[in-house]
Amino acid sequence: MFTLIENGEIFAPAPIGIQSLLSVEGNILKIGEINPRFVEKLGVEFEVINARGCLITPGFIDPHQHLLGGSGEQGFSTQTPEMTATEIISAGLTTVVGCLGVDTTMKTMPGLLAKAKALKEEGLNAFVWSGGYNVPPTTITKNIREDILFVDEIIGAGEIALSDKRSTEPDFHELAHLVHDVYVGGMLSKKAGVTHFHIGEERKRLQLLRDLIDKDDVSPEWLYPTHITRSEELMIEAIELTKRGSFVDIDTVNEDLPKWVKFYRENGGDLKKLTVSSDSSITSPKALFEQIRACVLEHDFALEEILPLVTANTAQVLKLDLKGAVAEGKAADILILKKSTLEIREVIAGGKRLFKNGKIAFKEAFLKESNRAVSLVGEKKLKTAKNKSAKS
Repeated sequence: MFTLIENGEIFAPAPIGIQSLLSVEGNILKIGEINPRFVEKLGVEFEVINARGCLITPGFIDPHQHLLGGSGEQGFSTQTPEMTATEIISAGLTTVVGCLGVDTTMKTMPGLLAKAKALKEEGLNAFVWSGGYNVPPTTITKNIREDILFVDEIIGAGEIALSDKRSTEPDFHELAHLVHDVYVGGMLSKKAGVTHFHIGEERKRLQLLRDLIDKDDVSPEWLYPTHITRSEELMIEAIELTKRGSFVDIDTVNEDLPKWVKFYRENGGDLKKLTVSSDSSITSPKALFEQIRACVLEHDFALEEILPLVTANTAQVLKLDLKGAVAEGKAADILILKKSTLEIREVIAGGKRLFKNGKIAFKEAFLKESNRAVSLVGEKKLKTAKNKSAKS
């Protein structure tokens, strides 16, 4: 299937103007002036999308999502359901990385891997962090290195908990061994090979990560902490870590992304070293998309400044070379957004249209044989960006 997108303004994520885009077999074949008659002469099936009045961007990448749902830290009844492909697609996400959290007993690595494989069968790009809060990490094979080497979807270790009362309190040597093993696994398999850290509220903050760099010659690029908005002090430490070479991540659970991106930038943080994740489990993955909208529509960030936080930067730290950009030879993971409101019009993953003309165009495979009717609506309202152009 060839897909021709015409008349859209492309943010690749940098703006490159109004151009046409042709994709085939899940990849972008050409960007520029494209004559539809040329495609017709090929004698192949193709569809045309008129993106006039719209922006074309890379599909968003979420590096931290609890695909099996939340652990239920207030009792068994507070565990949350698995994420669905429909939820993920409706949030403008074309790539997700699943993780376990504090619960690695009832939420298992085989279950997480199976969920990632299911999402791939549905047309999304899905990867996995191996492990959870605990050290040594919970793995599928006998160790973390073999997980990365031999399980296609596993790209690194995480989320390892530090400075948190729920952490297993790994000592310096345990952590150094883990980080080196993850790096070697990634090196041998051409994967990210980074260790993704959950940072809690305890006063040690990022001290162990600094010790790894200073005392064990760990490269800062191997370390990827998240939840860095727990305090201004933690954010300042995270900024210093980026100056040494690490990427850091902000989650959107508290729906205050504009505030923290502004703080990060005003305190010398390099936006090229920052990513944003949903940390979805109790909260919806849609929060990530809505917080990106809020940055642009309500807080006057330039779109080209914010887009890399969920596209190019994330692809770089995860070493997903075909993701995160609209360019010839890259994967056809694309969003088409209404220019005035940044509302989603199309979600295309691997060249497949999963969200068409503002509506989901997808159903989970299991529904074909099911008569279930499931509708769950949380009591907490999602903060959405104001539609300033609703009347225009």
